[in-house]
Amino acid sequence: MWAFVSQGISLGFTAGTSPGPFQSYIIGVTLALGWRRSISAIFSPLVADGPIILLAVVLLKQVPPDFLRVIQIVGGLYLLWLAYGGWRRFRAGAAFANPTTEQQPRTLAQGVTMIWLSPGPYIFWATINGPLLVQALGLSVWHALGFMLGFYGTFLSLLALVVVVFNRVRQLDVRVANAIFLVTLVVMLSFGASLIWQGVTG
Repeated sequence: MWAFVSQGISLGFTAGTSPGPFQSYIIGVTLALGWRRSISAIFSPLVADGPIILLAVVLLKQVPPDFLRVIQIVGGLYLLWLAYGGWRRFRAGAAFANPTTEQQPRTLAQGVTMIWLSPGPYIFWATINGPLLVQALGLSVWHALGFMLGFYGTFLSLLALVVVVFNRVRQLDVRVANAIFLVTLVVMLSFGASLIWQGVTG
């Protein structure tokens, strides 16, 4: 049991500390909206991963090879669209405007959509987490639950830490917040362009 819990913790730490488009999105919405409106976005993996786990563990090996290429291209375009929206808000001086009550569920929906349109989660669950989950299920439901709690407990805790840290940055110096916000847009642009290139040339 504890072997699977420790494996889940290790993989959750790796997922939470690895730079990627989702982490950049979390940073960007925290800088733009503050922690109260952005904290819901860290729960996007809990909503999005169910279908991904099903695909990765049960169906992924049966789909055509072009499946991930299509996801890469569509996901790349979605990242470019999000980055463009952030840039327009920044140019209009509205990137750090007071958020409305409607923005919190929107950040969650955007986070879920980003995960669904990124090939990384599919590959991660198909090659790393999925086989371990199947192995744990072969022993008992409790082993599988321990693995999942270890993974998501660590992963979501690290995302929450990111929200807390960058919410503090947002409050300290608007120039620093602006600079980091622009960096997150550049990162999302880079990831988006890279995904499109891999999908087209792969």
